Amino acid sequence: MDETTKLTEAQELTPWDRVQMARHPLRPHTLDYIAALCEDFVELHGDRRFGDDAAIVGGLATFAERTVMVIGHQKGSDTRENMKRNFGMSHPEGYRKAQRLMRQAEKFGISVICFVDTPAADPKKESEERGQGNAIAESILVMTNLRVPIIAAVIGEGGSGGALALSVADRILMQENAIFSVAPPEAAASILWHDSAKAPDAARALKLTARDLYELHIIDDVVPEPGGGAHQSPQEAITALGTRIRAHLDTISQIEIATLLNQRYQKYRVIGQYAEA
Repeated sequence: MDETTKLTEAQELTPWDRVQMARHPLRPHTLDYIAALCEDFVELHGDRRFGDDAAIVGGLATFAERTVMVIGHQKGSDTRENMKRNFGMSHPEGYRKAQRLMRQAEKFGISVICFVDTPAADPKKESEERGQGNAIAESILVMTNLRVPIIAAVIGEGGSGGALALSVADRILMQENAIFSVAPPEAAASILWHDSAKAPDAARALKLTARDLYELHIIDDVVPEPGGGAHQSPQEAITALGTRIRAHLDTISQIEIATLLNQRYQKYRVIGQYAEA
């Protein structure tokens, strides 16, 4: 019995417990969701400027009898694949590939579905030299103004700007044991307390669980997972998420584009409101 299986036997999981669940290597990844939920998937490659980033995958597919553009972070299930996919941490060319596919979807009036699962954007010097911050900012700008319906689903880790670059959507869904945060708990603990061992305390303070974020009106739907987590019954988890994506996509596809864009703008304008005592 692994550690995360033991955790699910408790009545209530702590935020740190859910961090471990979100990071479980056997959780289904983006390509697993695409294979199970979509037909006729044609992967598209490259940003037309530097190269093809294996940490972000995307392409055309048929979902619920409609053509969609699916894009997502892709982690590996073993060490070799994780090295190939850079543990789901995208380089600038990955975000620029995503932007290219989003613009193509807009050109043909195709809805966009994004799967978010990354600890963060790639932090290495080479990525910064190739414009990592600018690539993330451009992705946010493209999604803000994209004239087609957008669904984002957080299926594991949603870390930092690397996650935000695929998360500006009309509806944001999160699986029950996924996390979505401004920074990984270890990084936050190092910044706040100069001690990464305080990561469990940081996880609690960050309000990074699906339930916390739903109550803060940052996400729109919490998708239940099978007992023990998505890695215990991947097909059940995939089916549950697919059902919720379809329901939300059916709803927002009925909204006029001008109205949808205004609602998207207002959605992000009100995030972060607070009241002083």
